[in-house]
Amino acid sequence: MFIDEYFSESGGRVSFTRLQASDFAKRVADDFNPLHDEDSKRFCVPGDLLFAVMLAHYGVSQHMGFTFSGMVDESVELVLPEPGPELSICDEREREYLQVSRGGDVSRDAALIDNLVRSYVEFSGHTFPHILAPLMAEQDVMINPQRPMVIYQSMEIDLDTLDATAPSLESDHNELVIEGKRGSVLLAFNLLEEGRVIGRGCKRMLMSGLKPFDAEASAAGIGEYVARKDAFFEP
Repeated sequence: MFIDEYFSESGGRVSFTRLQASDFAKRVADDFNPLHDEDSKRFCVPGDLLFAVMLAHYGVSQHMGFTFSGMVDESVELVLPEPGPELSICDEREREYLQVSRGGDVSRDAALIDNLVRSYVEFSGHTFPHILAPLMAEQDVMINPQRPMVIYQSMEIDLDTLDATAPSLESDHNELVIEGKRGSVLLAFNLLEEGRVIGRGCKRMLMSGLKPFDAEASAAGIGEYVARKDAFFEP
């Protein structure tokens, strides 16, 4: 599977280099969050990469939930437990980083896993600025461009069937709830196979350090994000 080049596994233990995690974020998920830059002081492995590794190792279940409880960096080696309905993904010191719930039938079809991962992370990686920026503008808030903090909290997928090979995702609806300088985001989506809805899902995120909306500063922050992306792909 294509995901194999973005992590290392030995004896049921998984680890990531900064380059692997950063390349996945940028080249697969189109995600240019500074937290995933190879040289970031606050570097962490993208939650979408952890999701992808779980599917590669355990397969696709009809009902899946992922709750992120810790930030993984290049020093962390995750221990993968035996398959079960409830999984706690920890390091060797039993510090937990991810909770996984699984139910229903399971598919280990490589094409389904690859295509579901690609479809989901492409959708997920476009959260900023495509989705978040308009949501925040509607509520007169913005991310602090000097210290952007958007944390991936959890995601869920429920599939009506596993008889699929190339599911695509389309947005259903988005919600943003503001509480002071913090925000809770819900992104709901449908999964389709050849135009037919075969499942549903949602992604939840937390934002902190929000500021009153400033159109000029917001546009500058988005412009800087786009410029970083363009510079990365320049020949």
